Amino acid sequence: MNERLDSLLRRYGEVSLMIQEPELVKDQNKYRALMKEYAQLGAVNAAYQEGEELTAQIEDTKSLIQDEKDPSMRELARDELRDLEQRRADAEDRLKFLLIPKDPLDEKDIIMEIRAGTGGDEAALFAADLFRMYGRFAEARGWKFEIMSSNETELGGFKEIVFSISGDNVYENFRYESGVHRVQRVPATEASGRIHTSAVTVAVLPEADETEIDIRQEDLRIDVMRAGGPGGQCVNTTDSAVRITHIPTGVVVHCQDEKSQIKNKAKAMRILRARIYELEEAKARSERAEARKNQVGSGDRSERIRTYNFPQNRLTDHRINLTLYKLDLIMEGDAAELFDALKLSAREEMLQSPKFTAQAETAAS
Repeated sequence: MNERLDSLLRRYGEVSLMIQEPELVKDQNKYRALMKEYAQLGAVNAAYQEGEELTAQIEDTKSLIQDEKDPSMRELARDELRDLEQRRADAEDRLKFLLIPKDPLDEKDIIMEIRAGTGGDEAALFAADLFRMYGRFAEARGWKFEIMSSNETELGGFKEIVFSISGDNVYENFRYESGVHRVQRVPATEASGRIHTSAVTVAVLPEADETEIDIRQEDLRIDVMRAGGPGGQCVNTTDSAVRITHIPTGVVVHCQDEKSQIKNKAKAMRILRARIYELEEAKARSERAEARKNQVGSGDRSERIRTYNFPQNRLTDHRINLTLYKLDLIMEGDAAELFDALKLSAREEMLQSPKFTAQAETAAS
């Protein structure tokens, strides 16, 4: 038996006993962590047990075929055997996927940045549309959503908007959104009805805890200034806007949405921490990358990943050659099919790497 599978099944037995201890409920953090681990390990155990049961049924059916004298009964048994073998193959595939170690980043909250690219006002309007789409997807799952910084245009678009999303496995769902999103549609500002092409860039940053990124105060240059924008009470009349520069990396963050300088500084530090964390993660990924790129993409925000064609109600993800004719629904937040396809493709790609192929095949045998 594969060592990883054996280890996971052993741990499942241990956790099964631990969650029955009466004292556990007194420590709610530990209780939640163990219940989450129990659910994850339970999926592995269920796939393994299903495979074992189907293997036993297959052997029984093969014996029946050999011993049965009635030709019609043998034919029925052969049909049943084909069905059992297909079900076992499905269970083996599930087990292979479950044996792939989870990326520890998958459970992290995120900070997402959307910026208008080529296309002027139309790009800014589409940036606002993407922001609403991500927000509705998050809201449907009960995730917390907070705007960190924004630069709105007169037409209601965004030159740039930065926001955070927190909840269960947020990064796992949004991690493949980094890149260039191209839109083809008739702009609201276009009188002649011609289709225009514009683009926005998206960056998805796993949010880092203070303990994960050590930012020294002497490495920061903090400037305060009057907030820009449309104005309003206190805005443009107090030095509430904050710009923080991380001198070693050159990363600059600007926040002005809050009336309080303290709140703007706190938000800016969260964004700064996430950007520096993402830089370090990108460097680590590059160092351990294989010769070929991941099929789903590198997460590079310069990579064109998707086209949104409104006249045809079509969305195409170029990394996995997926086309969906439900763009109207996706823009309303019904994006689960898209995100699930990207996650599945990434897991399938990982299965092809030498590191996991032999391991998964051994576990399923």
